[in-house]
Amino acid sequence: MATLSNSEFSQGIVVKTKPSILLNQYFYFFMSLLIAVVVAYGFSFTVGPNLIHPALPRPFLLYVHATVFTGWLVFFILQTSLIRTRNVLVHRRLGWFGAAMGSAMVVLGVFTAIIMGRFNVSTLHQGPSESFLLVPLFDMVCFGTTLALAILWRKKPEYHRRLMLVATCSLTAASFGRLLPVEYFYAGVDLLIVLGVIRDLIVNRRVHQVYLYVLPLFIAGQIVVTYTVVHQLPFWQKIAHAIVG
Repeated sequence: MATLSNSEFSQGIVVKTKPSILLNQYFYFFMSLLIAVVVAYGFSFTVGPNLIHPALPRPFLLYVHATVFTGWLVFFILQTSLIRTRNVLVHRRLGWFGAAMGSAMVVLGVFTAIIMGRFNVSTLHQGPSESFLLVPLFDMVCFGTTLALAILWRKKPEYHRRLMLVATCSLTAASFGRLLPVEYFYAGVDLLIVLGVIRDLIVNRRVHQVYLYVLPLFIAGQIVVTYTVVHQLPFWQKIAHAIVG
């Protein structure tokens, strides 16, 4: 382990260890791959019977939703790869495409949640689907808010990259929902974000403000959403019923 001389210590210079250097260089790229693996594994249990070979035809919008959201994962991997290979100019040019794509995803996510909620209730006769509508709507709020901040602070790399990571992590809720009970699946989302916190502690010796503000807000919202869905609170049942129609 490297040690600091008195002059280096007085100047606040930190000599990075090999693990911290690797995390600094490859963390976001590896996280993009990990998120893709989580999504692929989570949906592997339902994509066949619900999307490829459904007993009842699904709304066409669901297929558009699946295609666009998969495209976002590819885009995120590509963007982290461009930064890793120092193609910053290409990364910035593609960023505007990502901003448009991400904005469209919020609208698409909300409409898909409503259409599928209506389909599950009217066609599949799944009563609790109305209450569960709160989950994808909350996820779109999380994704849309952090994406908007990432676009706003695109010229502040330390903020931008963390907000993009958090935004993409928020999309994994549906995947963890297929792996864990409804009471616990948000823990999977938070664990991915916590990996970013651990990276900061190892590389920078402190946690960035993005995580200090966003993660507690996410957790607070997740607790409210989970409690509302699990207990099927009457006030939300009425709202969800009105939305689904």
